[in-house]
Amino acid sequence: MDSLTQIVLGGAIGELVAGRKMGNRAVLWGAIAGTIPDLDVFFRAFFHPMEAALVHRGFSHSLLFSVLVSPFLGWILNWATKGTHGFWLWTQLFFWGIVTHPILDMFTNYGTQFLWPLEARITFNSVFVIDPLYTVPFMVLLIWAMRLDRNSAKRRRLNRIGLIYSTSYLVIGALVKCYVWYDATQYMSEKHIKVNRMMVTPMPFTSFYWYVLGENESEYIVAYRSLFNATIHEKPMILTRGSHRINELKWIGRNQTKNLHRVTNDYCLIESKKNKLIVYDLRFGLLSKFTREKIHTPLMGFECTLLQNRIIRTSMHRQAQWDKVDFGYYWDEVLGR
Repeated sequence: MDSLTQIVLGGAIGELVAGRKMGNRAVLWGAIAGTIPDLDVFFRAFFHPMEAALVHRGFSHSLLFSVLVSPFLGWILNWATKGTHGFWLWTQLFFWGIVTHPILDMFTNYGTQFLWPLEARITFNSVFVIDPLYTVPFMVLLIWAMRLDRNSAKRRRLNRIGLIYSTSYLVIGALVKCYVWYDATQYMSEKHIKVNRMMVTPMPFTSFYWYVLGENESEYIVAYRSLFNATIHEKPMILTRGSHRINELKWIGRNQTKNLHRVTNDYCLIESKKNKLIVYDLRFGLLSKFTREKIHTPLMGFECTLLQNRIIRTSMHRQAQWDKVDFGYYWDEVLGR
């Protein structure tokens, strides 16, 4: 999730664990704990872009990281405060503040390597990384609670309501995803569209509009599902897979084929442009619904520079054509208009 959301969750956890003893300082330290796992972004510059994509939400988002780091930080803060609150309380605050960060990230598209050193990323893929309907009510309740006395029963109640709301939102999102996936499966079957594999994920900023991505041997199938409509109501978009495949890519230096499989989960479309290859990760969607169907380019991927048909350089590739974005059209699509 985005940094603000992780700060709010960490602050609420800090209040739950130590609010009575520390007051608003518990919220502050909980917010700090909730941001610690994302410090891995500062290490990405030292890695190949595809390796960097795997470093993020890797070890620092694991259960092992929480277990190892929490006592160390607990010891430092206990020493710095001269034992005022005790080593165990500080350790609990940091553990729960840190570990809930990757648990929340599990519900997003990219997931987390929570069981590191195992390579598998756990993802429920049921909430977008920025979702105001999740964050704003949660944040309002936390700020309201912070304005009350640390010993106030109402303060604790408001914080618990925020945590219950946020947890319920995630559970409901997972259930909605199951419903959308089932409906999309039925739709593909009724329309006789061959799909070997399929994923569904929420579209940006909302849990009411979903992106459906299916694949077979020769093409990708892209559809959209608004919860305000009875089912998928537009004809799906077909993307031809083309002649390029991940396993056919050739590299100068370290072979990144395995990492590319992992990064994209094989939802990968490769486009040739002169001396470059654009390797799109289709899991992150297309620009279609933000540009009144004028641009159908995938949003994210990697740009690979070629020399004699071998990849010599790779960089992140984003299609951020904000001058063509029409949010009015997008929200009409969300509402099924």
